[in-house]
This record gives sequence, C-alpha cells and structure tokens, in this order.
Amino acid sequence: MDSIDGARQRIRAIIAGSQVPEDPRHAENTLKWLFRLEPKADPALQIASFAHDIDRAVETGKVRRADFNDYDGFKAAHARNGAAILRAILQKCGVNGSVTEEACRLVGLHEVGGDPRSDLLKDADSISYFEVNMPLYYQREGWEETRRRCSWGYRRLSVRMKKIARRITYEDEVLNRLLKVAIRQACPKD
Repeated sequence: MDSIDGARQRIRAIIAGSQVPEDPRHAENTLKWLFRLEPKADPALQIASFAHDIDRAVETGKVRRADFNDYDGFKAAHARNGAAILRAILQKCGVNGSVTEEACRLVGLHEVGGDPRSDLLKDADSISYFEVNMPLYYQREGWEETRRRCSWGYRRLSVRMKKIARRITYEDEVLNRLLKVAIRQACPKD
C-alpha cells in the first residue's frame, strides 16, 4: 500500500467514527461530486474533498459552533483546524510534501474558495450538503436553523451548482418547502 492509500484509509477510519451521523456519507458524496465536476481530479484534490470536514470527526479537538458569535468565523476556524488535522495525518503516512501542502491548502479554503481548485471543492461540498446532510441537519436543528444554513450554503454555490440545487427534491415535502424558502430568501431572483 502506498502512502496516499494509507492516508485515505486513516482518514476514512477517522470520519467513520464521527459523532455527526451524516459525515461518512457526506465525505463519500463530496468525492463523488468532485469527480462529476472534475473527472481527472488529482490526488490532492481527492484527499481534500474526502477529508474537508475531518475537524468534525475529532471530538477532542474539533471547533464548536457555540464558541463563535458569527457563522463565518466558525466556518473559517473549522477549515483551518481541519487542514491542521489533515496535515498531521498526511505527514504521518509519508505523503509527498507537495500533495500534503495542496490538500491542506484546499481544506483550509473549502468554505470560501478563492481560486478554481478551492472553488471546485466548495461546490462539491456545498451541493453534497443539500443532497446528503440537509435532512439530518433538519432533524437535529429544526426549521429556522436549517433554513438559515441552507440560505448560507446556497449563496456560496456557483451559478452552475445553484441550478442543480434548485432541482433537488426530497421524499419529505417539508424539506422541499424548506429548501424553496431558503433559496428564495438567499437569492430572491433565483
């Protein structure tokens, strides 16, 4: 097994132990979306897409929403912490320095993007939230917090991914209404 395969196995094991029930599926789904958006994604982008939320799976060191007054500050700290956790894993597994640097750079930017590669990761992560995370988030957090989180997530999508988000449907009609309300509040012209 090479160093990248070893790192992937370690990351997968950590995410499998997350207290957030949707995390393992979200990691897999974000990687799936990455390949839909960029079929030739390199190892650094693949690792970043799978591990971008690893911060949530490490209970002892994870960033907690309650410690922040604003959501963007929380998300920035979550991304930085995830990049630091990922760096330690990749270095321990002996992953090439340039792959490690790029994967960690991408995880550090996955909430905000800023260049074509980090924007790609942000889109894959964001659309996966709507496809996988939103129903379980709603069960935990209720209507208002989920509406706020959906509006925030929708605003960060690219134009292309907003079109896809508008076509997502759920078995639960309450979730369909919630998504429509969140989109309308996020971008009234959409």
